[in-house]
Amino acid sequence: MAKLHVTTTINGDPVEFLCEPHHTMLDVLRGSLGLTGSKEGCGSGDCGACSVTLDGRLVCSCLMLAAEAEGHQIRTIEGMAEGEMLHPLQQKFLEMAALQCGICTPGMLVAAKALLEHNQEPTETEVRYWLAGNLCRCTGYDKIVRAVLETAAEMRGAAR
Repeated sequence: MAKLHVTTTINGDPVEFLCEPHHTMLDVLRGSLGLTGSKEGCGSGDCGACSVTLDGRLVCSCLMLAAEAEGHQIRTIEGMAEGEMLHPLQQKFLEMAALQCGICTPGMLVAAKALLEHNQEPTETEVRYWLAGNLCRCTGYDKIVRAVLETAAEMRGAAR
């Protein structure tokens, strides 16, 4: 079977790659593109470890065919920091120890960033609902939720 040529934008940069028709976006990100931040936790869209945004919408990259990226904008965990400067969510996760083994962390951060882009003043319930597609087997979620809420408050304060 012939490989497909895909032209897309990843983390703001134009990208071209070849892929097999059955390759997932996660396969290509972690494989030929070398963007290994997104993790494969389940391969069935149940854990959120591979979360990316596609044109601003949160998706599991393990469920998306790489060929579907044609002409779209993808954001991964690698595009979250500005050079050496961490995104406020990344910084708050570190400060509050809102991570342990790190498998879920990239997906949690991508999902939390998507939430704050959608809703700058989420309630605890809204944060828990938004992150419900991201499973963590280590932290119990409380530190993650508190980190998102504190980041939202700090980002609102900085915007004033």
